Amino acid sequence: MKRFLSLLLLALPLLALESGGKLPELTLSGNEGGKADGTPWSSESLQGKVYVIFYVDPDKKDLNEPFVEILKRQKFDRRYYGSVAIVNMEATWMPNFAIEAALKNKQEKYPDTIYVKDKVKKGVEVWRMADDDANLLIVDAAGRVAYVCDGKIPKESYPKIIEIIRQKMAVISY
Repeated sequence: MKRFLSLLLLALPLLALESGGKLPELTLSGNEGGKADGTPWSSESLQGKVYVIFYVDPDKKDLNEPFVEILKRQKFDRRYYGSVAIVNMEATWMPNFAIEAALKNKQEKYPDTIYVKDKVKKGVEVWRMADDDANLLIVDAAGRVAYVCDGKIPKESYPKIIEIIRQKMAVISY
């Protein structure tokens, strides 16, 4: 049994998200987190559009701001495109009340983006997101992972990521 557990622990990194695979369900509610307004959130709601998901340590929120600005300038049709910002609240020294207040303000300022609180690092556990970092996921309209990146997005990858989004949107816009 001990040998089995050791092998399982060694295999955990291999269970990370892969392009083309179904996004595992992540549900956040109650003490675990949820939407900025306090209601539950589930990744199962991410259907019918291409979603760009940022799973971020608040201390790294500006790490990929240059890419975010380029993404905003694309002015993607919101009928086919959605965005989600999930904040890994346990990855920071900042108090939860301050993060929650900031998220409520952001939700009001950017109502097209879904803001989500993860108070227990459930995204790190379920999706194998890099902890204490900035992560980017692109999920297609069927809930399959189209792209995954952690850390600073290399500038040379921007066109590739934008093209992936366009291609996945083209499939559902016809």
